Amino acid sequence: MTAPPLPRQPADVAWPTKAWPRGGLSPSADGVRLNALLDHALSTPSTEDLGETHALLIVHGGRLIVERYGPGKSAEDTFPSWSMAKSITQALLGLAVGDGLIDIHAPADVPEWRGAGDPRGAITLDLLLRMSSGLAYVEDYLPDQPSDVIEMLWGAGKDDVAHFAADKPLEHEPGAFWCYSSGTSNIISRCVGRALNARGADFEAWMRRRLFEPLGMTSPAPKFDDAGTFIGSSFCFCTAQDFARFGTLYLRDGVWEGRRLLPEGWVDYARAKTWQQPNDDGPYGAHWWLDTGGPGSFAAHGFGSQHIVVVPDLDMVVVRSGDTPLSLKLNPPAWIRQVVDCFR
Repeated sequence: MTAPPLPRQPADVAWPTKAWPRGGLSPSADGVRLNALLDHALSTPSTEDLGETHALLIVHGGRLIVERYGPGKSAEDTFPSWSMAKSITQALLGLAVGDGLIDIHAPADVPEWRGAGDPRGAITLDLLLRMSSGLAYVEDYLPDQPSDVIEMLWGAGKDDVAHFAADKPLEHEPGAFWCYSSGTSNIISRCVGRALNARGADFEAWMRRRLFEPLGMTSPAPKFDDAGTFIGSSFCFCTAQDFARFGTLYLRDGVWEGRRLLPEGWVDYARAKTWQQPNDDGPYGAHWWLDTGGPGSFAAHGFGSQHIVVVPDLDMVVVRSGDTPLSLKLNPPAWIRQVVDCFR
């Protein structure tokens, strides 16, 4: 299946760098069904099927047409990214690629893999982006289960998250097995920092200058470990409006206010399907999930059901922030699909 083309910003709609252009529902939208879905999710602090929904934004045709917040939440609040930060990390890598600093198809610059004969030396950033490195890693969020991600973020690996992940042995031949791994995102983040020769505050200043400020994203609060690596797997707090700005950058093919920020083809690369063995998580691209909002859509997902869903065929971005129990994690994406279908 060919991915639908990425739409351009309508000529009569301002870019949301300073403030979001506002609009109403199109006449073809099912407003009755949409309002029922939003009222169900946002009128009470929590629901049995979705848990807590803190924010829901819909951008359609470049205009912010729906902005709803749950009880006690507002446009000024920042919300956790959790693994939506992985898609931000993909954008940061794209900037370095566009600057000619990194080749994603060359062996990744990972000191732990440079020993003579180390088979991990064949791992590329492309394989890391596609969660196909072959490194051993357990992505489990249950406190009573073995979990590399919990150990990396809050245990023995928290001071140097990239080293913790890169030190893992190979479990599969690189490229032969798909395994979702937060550790790989932190390896990527460190590779970007090494290419820039920037860590900590210097890296954050670069993030703001090259990505956040051009989009008008004023709220991002990225977190770093003691080694100065952006914890690109998990930690970049933002307002819902700023998450929508980031999604709009990808909807607009990496172009903002007529200026190309991400390399040409980088967004198409993000939404090109990765080979996966049968799994319950759904199709994956390159640090973006696929088809959450219908065929041809792509999305950033985070723990607790944080979502930025980009729907090219509808010229739409949907942002959902909340706190959904792990046992209900499949429900918010299905609910978002129903929200999107109100416009089909």
